[in-house]
Amino acid sequence: GCTTKSRSQRNAQAAYLAGQNAALKRQLAAQFNGVTIVGAVQNPQVPWVAGLTLTQAIATANYLGADAPKEIVITRQGESATLAPDILVNGAVVPLEQGDVIELR
Repeated sequence: GCTTKSRSQRNAQAAYLAGQNAALKRQLAAQFNGVTIVGAVQNPQVPWVAGLTLTQAIATANYLGADAPKEIVITRQGESATLAPDILVNGAVVPLEQGDVIELR
């Protein structure tokens, strides 16, 4: 088939941008590959270890809030789930994955 010059340029530009995005994602992942805690914590970045749980991550982050959080939001690959902090007190084990973002509200 016949490819126009403008289509060829668009394809080349799209391939270039896709390559740039992939390189940026790799660079960001290399900078930090643990779990991020957002909220009243002393250490917002918790190093990743196999088997890391939500309770361990919050303890490692050193929660500084005067009151217990009202809710915990876990974001993984763009999907968010909200948990009641009571489940941790009741002994629930919530496994985390590398790159998770935990928000303590």
